[in-house]
Amino acid sequence: MTNHPADYAPPAIWTWEKESGGAFANINRPVAGATHDHILPVGKHPLQLYSMATPNGVKVTIMLEELLAAGHSGAEYDAWLIDIRSGAQFGSDFVAINPNSKIPALVDGSTPTPTRLFESGSILLYLAEKFGAFLPTDPAKRSEALNWLFWQMGSAPYLGGGFGHFYAYAPFKIEYCIDRFTMEVKRQLDVLNRHLADHDYMAGDSYSIADIAIWPWYGAVVSNTVYEAAEFLQVHEYAHLMRWTEQIAARPAVQRGRMVNRSWGPAEEQLHERHEASDFETRTQDKIGDPDAAG
Repeated sequence: MTNHPADYAPPAIWTWEKESGGAFANINRPVAGATHDHILPVGKHPLQLYSMATPNGVKVTIMLEELLAAGHSGAEYDAWLIDIRSGAQFGSDFVAINPNSKIPALVDGSTPTPTRLFESGSILLYLAEKFGAFLPTDPAKRSEALNWLFWQMGSAPYLGGGFGHFYAYAPFKIEYCIDRFTMEVKRQLDVLNRHLADHDYMAGDSYSIADIAIWPWYGAVVSNTVYEAAEFLQVHEYAHLMRWTEQIAARPAVQRGRMVNRSWGPAEEQLHERHEASDFETRTQDKIGDPDAAG
Protein backbone atom coordinates (compact mmCIF):
# COMPACT_ATOMS: atom_id res chain seq x y z
CA MET A 1 0.00 0.00 0.00
CA THR A 2 1.42 3.38 -0.96
CA ASN A 3 -1.03 5.87 0.54
CA HIS A 4 -0.96 7.06 4.13
CA PRO A 5 -4.42 6.63 5.70
CA ALA A 6 -4.89 10.38 6.02
CA ASP A 7 -4.28 10.81 2.29
CA TYR A 8 -6.66 8.13 1.11
CA ALA A 9 -10.01 8.84 -0.53
CA PRO A 10 -12.12 5.93 -1.82
CA PRO A 11 -12.44 5.81 -5.62
CA ALA A 12 -15.86 5.96 -7.27
CA ILE A 13 -15.52 2.25 -8.14
CA TRP A 14 -13.22 -0.11 -6.25
CA THR A 15 -10.93 -2.31 -8.33
CA TRP A 16 -8.50 -5.02 -7.25
CA GLU A 17 -5.18 -3.63 -8.42
CA LYS A 18 -2.78 -4.62 -5.65
CA GLU A 19 -2.38 -6.80 -2.61
CA SER A 20 -3.84 -5.41 0.57
CA GLY A 21 -0.57 -5.69 2.47
CA GLY A 22 0.15 -7.20 5.87
CA ALA A 23 0.01 -10.81 6.96
CA PHE A 24 -1.98 -13.17 4.74
CA ALA A 25 -2.08 -10.63 1.87
CA ASN A 26 -0.97 -13.34 -0.56
CA ILE A 27 -4.21 -15.29 -0.07
CA ASN A 28 -6.68 -12.39 0.03
CA ARG A 29 -8.80 -11.97 -3.08
CA PRO A 30 -12.25 -10.55 -3.92
CA VAL A 31 -13.63 -13.67 -5.64
CA ALA A 32 -14.66 -17.13 -4.43
CA GLY A 33 -14.09 -20.59 -5.88
CA ALA A 34 -11.19 -22.99 -6.27
CA THR A 35 -7.81 -21.86 -7.56
CA HIS A 36 -6.43 -25.34 -8.21
CA ASP A 37 -7.40 -28.99 -8.35
CA HIS A 38 -6.57 -30.97 -5.25
CA ILE A 39 -7.86 -34.28 -3.93
CA LEU A 40 -8.16 -34.33 -0.15
CA PRO A 41 -6.92 -37.39 1.75
CA VAL A 42 -9.47 -39.59 3.52
CA GLY A 43 -8.69 -41.67 6.58
CA LYS A 44 -10.34 -44.67 8.19
CA HIS A 45 -12.83 -42.93 10.49
CA PRO A 46 -16.29 -41.65 9.55
CA LEU A 47 -15.38 -38.13 10.71
CA GLN A 48 -12.85 -36.41 8.46
CA LEU A 49 -11.64 -33.00 9.62
CA TYR A 50 -9.76 -30.60 7.35
CA SER A 51 -8.44 -27.73 9.42
CA MET A 52 -5.65 -25.75 11.02
CA ALA A 53 -5.13 -24.85 14.68
CA THR A 54 -6.37 -21.28 14.47
CA PRO A 55 -9.00 -20.38 17.09
CA ASN A 56 -11.82 -21.50 14.78
CA GLY A 57 -10.09 -24.79 14.05
CA VAL A 58 -9.27 -25.45 17.70
CA LYS A 59 -12.96 -25.28 18.61
CA VAL A 60 -13.66 -28.45 16.64
CA THR A 61 -10.63 -30.47 17.74
CA ILE A 62 -11.40 -29.62 21.37
CA MET A 63 -14.99 -30.75 20.85
CA LEU A 64 -13.91 -34.04 19.29
CA GLU A 65 -11.36 -34.72 22.03
CA GLU A 66 -13.95 -33.88 24.70
CA LEU A 67 -16.44 -36.29 23.10
CA LEU A 68 -13.84 -39.05 23.08
CA ALA A 69 -12.91 -38.32 26.69
CA ALA A 70 -16.59 -38.60 27.60
CA GLY A 71 -16.73 -42.09 26.09
CA HIS A 72 -18.24 -41.37 22.68
CA SER A 73 -16.12 -43.74 20.58
CA GLY A 74 -18.02 -42.74 17.45
CA ALA A 75 -16.26 -39.39 17.61
CA GLU A 76 -12.95 -40.91 16.50
CA TYR A 77 -11.65 -38.79 13.66
CA ASP A 78 -8.91 -38.14 11.17
CA ALA A 79 -7.59 -34.57 11.21
CA TRP A 80 -5.76 -33.32 8.12
CA LEU A 81 -3.79 -30.09 8.04
CA ILE A 82 -5.03 -27.39 5.68
CA ASP A 83 -2.29 -24.78 5.57
CA ILE A 84 -4.21 -21.57 4.98
CA ARG A 85 -0.94 -19.65 4.66
CA SER A 86 -0.22 -21.45 1.38
CA GLY A 87 -3.78 -21.22 0.06
CA ALA A 88 -4.69 -24.90 0.60
CA GLN A 89 -8.25 -23.81 1.46
CA PHE A 90 -8.74 -22.92 -2.21
CA GLY A 91 -8.19 -26.48 -3.44
CA SER A 92 -11.10 -28.01 -5.38
CA ASP A 93 -12.01 -30.73 -2.87
CA PHE A 94 -11.92 -28.32 0.06
CA VAL A 95 -14.08 -25.77 -1.74
CA ALA A 96 -16.57 -28.56 -2.48
CA ILE A 97 -16.97 -29.00 1.29
CA ASN A 98 -16.84 -25.32 2.17
CA PRO A 99 -17.60 -22.90 -0.69
CA ASN A 100 -16.49 -20.10 1.64
CA SER A 101 -12.90 -21.48 1.69
CA LYS A 102 -12.43 -21.16 5.44
CA ILE A 103 -11.30 -23.75 7.96
CA PRO A 104 -12.55 -25.84 9.66
CA ALA A 105 -14.48 -28.19 7.40
CA LEU A 106 -15.79 -31.60 8.40
CA VAL A 107 -17.29 -34.55 6.53
CA ASP A 108 -19.40 -37.12 8.39
CA GLY A 109 -19.28 -40.32 6.39
CA SER A 110 -21.53 -42.22 8.79
CA THR A 111 -24.70 -40.77 7.26
CA PRO A 112 -26.42 -42.40 4.24
CA THR A 113 -25.07 -39.59 2.09
CA PRO A 114 -21.89 -38.03 3.54
CA THR A 115 -22.74 -34.83 5.38
CA ARG A 116 -20.58 -31.78 4.72
CA LEU A 117 -20.19 -29.25 7.49
CA PHE A 118 -18.61 -25.84 7.52
CA GLU A 119 -18.59 -22.90 9.94
CA SER A 120 -17.26 -23.84 13.35
CA GLY A 121 -20.49 -23.02 15.18
CA SER A 122 -22.47 -25.25 12.85
CA ILE A 123 -19.98 -28.08 13.38
CA LEU A 124 -20.14 -27.76 17.17
CA LEU A 125 -23.92 -27.80 17.15
CA TYR A 126 -24.03 -30.78 14.77
CA LEU A 127 -21.64 -32.82 16.92
CA ALA A 128 -23.43 -31.89 20.14
CA GLU A 129 -26.74 -33.06 18.71
CA LYS A 130 -25.25 -36.15 17.05
CA PHE A 131 -23.73 -37.42 20.28
CA GLY A 132 -26.11 -35.85 22.78
CA ALA A 133 -23.30 -34.12 24.65
CA PHE A 134 -22.13 -30.66 25.75
CA LEU A 135 -25.50 -29.08 25.01
CA PRO A 136 -28.06 -28.97 27.84
CA THR A 137 -31.38 -30.69 27.23
CA ASP A 138 -33.31 -28.35 29.51
CA PRO A 139 -34.88 -25.79 27.13
CA ALA A 140 -33.83 -22.73 29.13
CA LYS A 141 -30.24 -23.94 29.58
CA ARG A 142 -30.04 -25.05 25.95
CA SER A 143 -31.14 -21.59 24.86
CA GLU A 144 -28.49 -20.02 27.09
CA ALA A 145 -25.77 -22.17 25.54
CA LEU A 146 -26.92 -21.28 22.04
CA ASN A 147 -27.15 -17.59 22.97
CA TRP A 148 -23.47 -17.59 23.85
CA LEU A 149 -22.47 -19.83 20.92
CA PHE A 150 -23.97 -17.36 18.47
CA TRP A 151 -22.63 -14.41 20.48
CA GLN A 152 -19.18 -15.77 19.79
CA MET A 153 -19.83 -16.25 16.10
CA GLY A 154 -20.97 -12.64 15.79
CA SER A 155 -18.39 -11.08 18.10
CA ALA A 156 -15.13 -12.80 17.16
CA PRO A 157 -14.81 -11.07 13.75
CA TYR A 158 -14.37 -7.79 15.64
CA LEU A 159 -11.67 -9.44 17.73
CA GLY A 160 -9.80 -11.21 14.93
CA GLY A 161 -10.52 -9.37 11.72
CA GLY A 162 -10.80 -6.04 13.51
CA PHE A 163 -8.52 -5.69 16.52
CA GLY A 164 -6.18 -8.57 15.74
CA HIS A 165 -5.61 -7.48 12.16
CA PHE A 166 -4.95 -3.81 12.83
CA TYR A 167 -3.00 -4.34 16.05
CA ALA A 168 -0.84 -7.30 14.97
CA TYR A 169 -0.96 -7.88 11.21
CA ALA A 170 -1.62 -4.66 9.30
CA PRO A 171 1.33 -3.30 7.28
CA PHE A 172 1.28 -0.11 9.37
CA LYS A 173 -0.52 1.06 12.51
CA ILE A 174 -3.66 3.17 12.09
CA GLU A 175 -4.64 4.90 15.31
CA TYR A 176 -8.32 5.24 14.42
CA CYS A 177 -8.70 1.53 13.61
CA ILE A 178 -6.80 0.34 16.68
CA ASP A 179 -8.74 2.67 18.99
CA ARG A 180 -12.08 1.68 17.50
CA PHE A 181 -11.54 -2.08 17.73
CA THR A 182 -9.75 -1.92 21.10
CA MET A 183 -12.80 -0.21 22.53
CA GLU A 184 -15.07 -2.94 21.16
CA VAL A 185 -12.83 -5.80 22.31
CA LYS A 186 -12.60 -4.41 25.83
CA ARG A 187 -16.39 -4.10 25.85
CA GLN A 188 -16.64 -7.76 24.82
CA LEU A 189 -14.18 -8.82 27.52
CA ASP A 190 -16.30 -6.92 30.03
CA VAL A 191 -19.44 -8.68 28.79
CA LEU A 192 -17.81 -12.04 29.42
CA ASN A 193 -16.30 -11.00 32.74
CA ARG A 194 -19.62 -9.74 34.12
CA HIS A 195 -21.40 -12.92 33.06
CA LEU A 196 -18.73 -15.21 34.51
CA ALA A 197 -18.86 -13.38 37.83
CA ASP A 198 -22.09 -15.27 38.50
CA HIS A 199 -21.59 -18.45 36.47
CA ASP A 200 -19.00 -21.22 36.44
CA TYR A 201 -19.43 -21.70 32.70
CA MET A 202 -21.02 -19.74 29.89
CA ALA A 203 -24.33 -21.64 30.03
CA GLY A 204 -24.43 -21.77 33.83
CA ASP A 205 -23.18 -24.70 35.88
CA SER A 206 -22.28 -27.06 33.02
CA TYR A 207 -19.53 -27.04 30.44
CA SER A 208 -20.95 -26.75 26.93
CA ILE A 209 -20.27 -25.92 23.31
CA ALA A 210 -20.54 -22.27 24.32
CA ASP A 211 -17.33 -22.60 26.36
CA ILE A 212 -15.70 -24.64 23.60
CA ALA A 213 -16.49 -21.91 21.07
CA ILE A 214 -15.46 -18.91 23.16
CA TRP A 215 -12.29 -20.17 24.86
CA PRO A 216 -10.05 -20.50 21.76
CA TRP A 217 -10.62 -16.82 20.94
CA TYR A 218 -11.08 -14.94 24.20
CA GLY A 219 -9.11 -17.32 26.38
CA ALA A 220 -6.21 -16.95 23.96
CA VAL A 221 -6.32 -13.17 24.28
CA VAL A 222 -6.45 -13.31 28.07
CA SER A 223 -3.59 -15.83 28.22
CA ASN A 224 -1.58 -13.77 25.69
CA THR A 225 -1.22 -16.61 23.18
CA VAL A 226 -2.61 -14.54 20.30
CA TYR A 227 -1.68 -10.99 19.26
CA GLU A 228 0.60 -10.46 22.33
CA ALA A 229 -1.83 -7.81 23.48
CA ALA A 230 -2.60 -8.84 27.07
CA GLU A 231 -0.76 -5.86 28.57
CA PHE A 232 -2.15 -3.47 25.97
CA LEU A 233 -5.69 -4.63 26.78
CA GLN A 234 -5.01 -4.79 30.53
CA VAL A 235 -6.61 -8.24 30.75
CA HIS A 236 -5.88 -8.45 34.49
CA GLU A 237 -8.96 -6.25 34.92
CA TYR A 238 -11.13 -9.25 33.96
CA ALA A 239 -10.57 -11.56 36.93
CA HIS A 240 -13.60 -13.77 36.36
CA LEU A 241 -12.73 -14.25 32.70
CA MET A 242 -9.18 -15.13 33.68
CA ARG A 243 -10.47 -17.70 36.20
CA TRP A 244 -12.65 -19.30 33.54
CA THR A 245 -9.80 -19.25 31.00
CA GLU A 246 -7.51 -21.14 33.36
CA GLN A 247 -10.29 -23.57 34.29
CA ILE A 248 -10.91 -24.51 30.66
CA ALA A 249 -7.19 -24.66 29.85
CA ALA A 250 -6.65 -27.27 32.58
CA ARG A 251 -8.92 -29.80 30.86
CA PRO A 252 -6.83 -32.62 29.28
CA ALA A 253 -9.09 -32.77 26.20
CA VAL A 254 -8.58 -29.05 25.65
CA GLN A 255 -4.84 -29.48 25.88
CA ARG A 256 -4.96 -32.26 23.29
CA GLY A 257 -7.38 -30.44 21.00
CA ARG A 258 -5.19 -27.37 20.98
CA MET A 259 -2.29 -29.40 19.53
CA VAL A 260 -4.13 -30.92 16.56
CA ASN A 261 -3.31 -29.39 13.16
CA ARG A 262 -0.82 -27.02 14.79
CA SER A 263 2.28 -26.46 12.68
CA TRP A 264 4.01 -23.63 14.57
CA GLY A 265 5.34 -22.97 18.04
CA PRO A 266 7.25 -25.45 20.24
CA ALA A 267 7.51 -28.90 18.64
CA GLU A 268 5.97 -30.58 21.68
CA GLU A 269 2.79 -28.57 21.14
CA GLN A 270 2.39 -29.60 17.49
CA LEU A 271 0.46 -32.51 16.00
CA HIS A 272 0.16 -31.81 12.30
CA GLU A 273 -2.24 -34.71 11.70
CA ARG A 274 -4.28 -36.80 14.10
CA HIS A 275 -5.59 -40.27 13.25
CA GLU A 276 -5.70 -42.07 16.60
CA ALA A 277 -5.21 -41.26 20.27
CA SER A 278 -1.68 -42.68 20.31
CA ASP A 279 -0.55 -39.95 17.93
CA PHE A 280 -0.33 -37.60 20.91
CA GLU A 281 2.31 -39.82 22.48
CA THR A 282 4.32 -40.76 19.40
CA ARG A 283 4.06 -37.69 17.13
CA THR A 284 6.56 -39.28 14.74
CA GLN A 285 7.23 -37.57 11.46
CA ASP A 286 6.05 -40.57 9.47
CA LYS A 287 2.61 -40.21 11.07
CA ILE A 288 2.60 -36.45 10.89
CA GLY A 289 3.75 -36.34 7.29
CA ASP A 290 4.49 -33.23 5.27
CA PRO A 291 2.63 -30.24 6.79
CA ASP A 292 2.12 -28.87 3.29
CA ALA A 293 0.81 -32.13 1.83
CA ALA A 294 -2.79 -30.96 2.07
CA GLY A 295 -1.99 -27.98 -0.15
